[in-house]
Amino acid sequence: MTTVQKAVPPTGSTPGLKREIGFIGLLWASTGSVIGSGWLFGAKDALQIAGPAVIISWVIGGICILILALPHAELGGMYPVSGGTARFPHYAFGGAVGASFGWFSWLQAATVAPIEVQAMINYAGHYDFAKGWLVIKQTASGPQPTLTSSGLAVAILLMAVVTGVNFLSIKKLATVNSAATWWKVGVPLVTIFMLAVFNFHPGNFTAANGFDPGGVKAILSAVSTGGIVFALLGFEQADQLAGESKNPKRDIPRAVIGSTIIGVFIYLMVQFAFLVALPASQIGSTWKNGLYTAMTGPFAQLATLVGFGWLAAILYIDAIVSPGGTALIYITASSRVSYGLSRNGYVPVAFEKTNRSGVPWVGLIAAFVIGCICFLPFPTWQSIVGLITSASVLMYAGAPLALGVFRRVLPNEERPYRLPAATIMSPLAFVVANLLILWAGWTTDWKLGIAILIGYVILVVNRVFKLNPTKPQMDWKAAQWLPVYLVGMGMVVFLSDFGPLKHPWFPLGWDILATAVFSAIIYFWAIHVSLSAEEIHKMVNSVVAEEEPSPGVA
Repeated sequence: MTTVQKAVPPTGSTPGLKREIGFIGLLWASTGSVIGSGWLFGAKDALQIAGPAVIISWVIGGICILILALPHAELGGMYPVSGGTARFPHYAFGGAVGASFGWFSWLQAATVAPIEVQAMINYAGHYDFAKGWLVIKQTASGPQPTLTSSGLAVAILLMAVVTGVNFLSIKKLATVNSAATWWKVGVPLVTIFMLAVFNFHPGNFTAANGFDPGGVKAILSAVSTGGIVFALLGFEQADQLAGESKNPKRDIPRAVIGSTIIGVFIYLMVQFAFLVALPASQIGSTWKNGLYTAMTGPFAQLATLVGFGWLAAILYIDAIVSPGGTALIYITASSRVSYGLSRNGYVPVAFEKTNRSGVPWVGLIAAFVIGCICFLPFPTWQSIVGLITSASVLMYAGAPLALGVFRRVLPNEERPYRLPAATIMSPLAFVVANLLILWAGWTTDWKLGIAILIGYVILVVNRVFKLNPTKPQMDWKAAQWLPVYLVGMGMVVFLSDFGPLKHPWFPLGWDILATAVFSAIIYFWAIHVSLSAEEIHKMVNSVVAEEEPSPGVA
């Protein structure tokens, strides 16, 4: 039987988070997270990898993200608590699994802000005062702008700014983010119209070395490493902020699904516009090494090339607003995830401390420090994309597993949004998550493995040194599938066509089949060794009861 010893509130804390966000705030929190630096760089980087066939990559990526979002829509309505993605697996499988997926969630949220800051610096390279912040270096994927020592100092300063804004109350923060998101949606739409309508070059689809120079492998690789899935990340922010929503059971499912649809549409059109508007002189003989690949501010520089100086000026402003807004909301999310992890007993109780505005400030400081550290091993925008993508989809993988459990053992639970055909969609979402990890490749995934191990060290230290009085049981029986899943998925990637082997065990196509079969085995194994209905209710009630909206607030 699972038991959780409740902790007293941490010294220096206020009563907790405040429910002040309405539907528009939730929708724009998710949409604002989706539309960040991905639209400013994803079109160029993905085109380098897949050529014009990148349009197919975006369709695949959009379908994958929508499939992953749907389980979150149901779960967010069922259990509207702060840091939701970190808690759903905890409720379904107990301590060991909850701690693991909680770490995956925090890792994803904390590493997005630094990549958005890098995007701001890349576009700033247009100005004379910022010329020394970047240097162009040749990488495996082509030329990439890389931070210099002075650029690193500026990056840390910008991280401090977006972290500082987060000390405002969530209501003020939501207002700031909503205003920024209207801009973030409008600018891409104007850019799409101006580039695609007035600079339409259909011959670009067969220019250079053809429509699909890298074949199927490049099309799939672009989904994970070209910034496509990364660009579409963010729908889960409504789940993360559920503990501060006025009417979470009604608003969260709508915000999750709505933001996903908006993001997929805008990004697909953005890629199309960038592709057809490129002048022939920028393409050259190959898509991987064309002159356009050296652009530090792709859309702004393209607008200048085709004679839209006024649009370029707007885009240089947007290069601050879009990434800055996304960095802002992910710093917010990381502090809420660490708050949720502390409530569940996985990290020190200090992460539950809130200031007078109800902001979990210790989590903000931690996110700032980790974000700054990320600049050292990942000095380019493209270098960190694959890591964030894999960490994100690993986090997303917990939702379909939890949904499968709740549908099996809690069939009559209240569900404001009920996912149609969940018995099919839930395992499919788990397979999709693992395919995205596969397509990221071994070069990215082994680094994720190191980050996972670091997380386990932190969790063990917290447990051994009793840094949190809340003592969740680990529920090892319900977690028996987890080490097999993590190690097994790593082996599949290593032995696949996306691994380092010259002669892979699983050639292209067979690796997809191997991933699907392995995922199905893990999925059905996991949901059949989960916690019982009674244990899940105790697990949920230990936290949800304190975070439900009071009557009249919703």
